Amino acid sequence: MLHLRLITPADRTDDVVRLIETTVGTTHLVVLTGAARNPTGDVVMCDVAREAGDELIGGLRELGVDRTGSIAVENIDLSLSERADTAQDEAPGEGADAVLWEHLADATHEESTLTVTYVAFLTVATMLAACGVMLDNAILIVGAMAVGPEFGPLAGISTALVRKAPRLVWRSLWALLAGFAAAMVLTAGFSWLVDAFGLFEKSMVEAARPNTAFIWKPDWMSFVVAFLAGIAGTLSLTSAKSGALIGVAISVTTVPAAANAAVAFSYRDYSQTWGSTWQLLANLGGIVVAGTLTLLAQKTIWAWQRERTAAQLT
Repeated sequence: MLHLRLITPADRTDDVVRLIETTVGTTHLVVLTGAARNPTGDVVMCDVAREAGDELIGGLRELGVDRTGSIAVENIDLSLSERADTAQDEAPGEGADAVLWEHLADATHEESTLTVTYVAFLTVATMLAACGVMLDNAILIVGAMAVGPEFGPLAGISTALVRKAPRLVWRSLWALLAGFAAAMVLTAGFSWLVDAFGLFEKSMVEAARPNTAFIWKPDWMSFVVAFLAGIAGTLSLTSAKSGALIGVAISVTTVPAAANAAVAFSYRDYSQTWGSTWQLLANLGGIVVAGTLTLLAQKTIWAWQRERTAAQLT
């Protein structure tokens, strides 16, 4: 269940209440007349089944509540109410399959913005991965994968493509490319610095490194793994199961590939540099393609479920 807290102008409250009452899957409606002070208006609260949430939020936005007042949405972890159970039973589809597009757009907007914190996380992850590839240490590689924040912009690109928002596509793409470029340049400088202290040396790049050699040897399996990880990551975002994102992060070699490309470039091993770059691009492309197709499939399936439910009610 979701809990909605709305601030509405007094002249719009009746329309908002009517919309809530006629939306299947809503319950626990409360109206506090004149309770809001900034902005001035009424406070309207209700609970809605997750599977009916996107429809209700869309209707509220059509009424202009987001412009003249506010719409706040919270997840309800526990609701002991027969009315809530009835609302969930009446709502079309299953809550786990529902996509809250406004929530998804807001989440990916925040995570796909080029910020100092984002670049710092990506740079630290790339430097950790550089240590992992030079030492041929799989544990460090896995740790670096978990730290990397690159899935945010990738999800942002997929979401923006499905919502046909070109400006959001370019912003996410800029965060992705600029972030990796900065991280790789700083990692190359980091490798020179560590080399000066005698901790890195060229022989480490030229060594066989059986545990991490796959990083600069891309093949079709690289794309397949990234594609599957993209599906899992997108489902994790849309179903609010964020714990699965850790598994996604350690399934693809985006950060390790960027790290090896930077280190190999610093030692003028251009063969490994190009191999790692192709590995990076294959993983990024696989995730974006999978994320976009997954969202399109969810959108289509959910529309079909709503139409079927509406036909059954009539």
